[in-house]
Amino acid sequence: MKLLFDHNLSPRLVNRLADIYPDSQHLFLIGLDQADDCSVREYALLGKFMLVTKDADFNELSILQGFPPKVIWIRRGNCSTSQIEEILRSHLEDIQAFEQNPDLGVLTLY
Repeated sequence: MKLLFDHNLSPRLVNRLADIYPDSQHLFLIGLDQADDCSVREYALLGKFMLVTKDADFNELSILQGFPPKVIWIRRGNCSTSQIEEILRSHLEDIQAFEQNPDLGVLTLY
């Protein structure tokens, strides 16, 4: 299960979550931090990543263009990297089930 973290999340999440989400990436670390949403979406699709974001844009693209890639939309206001890490750790089983369900394209976490 590979996650692709959007620019609005910390690149530190890649290492902090490597034990449960190996082979994950962050847009900054792969040189896509200035890329438009369509390019990011295409990269996620080709690399078989699930996109993790705090932005509604990828949710809207999923509605318009379908999925994959799947989107994990974190709907929490200002919060620390540690809080984001805890959300992704505590919802591991939900994320695994989401990845396996072909009928779901967006998982909203709070």
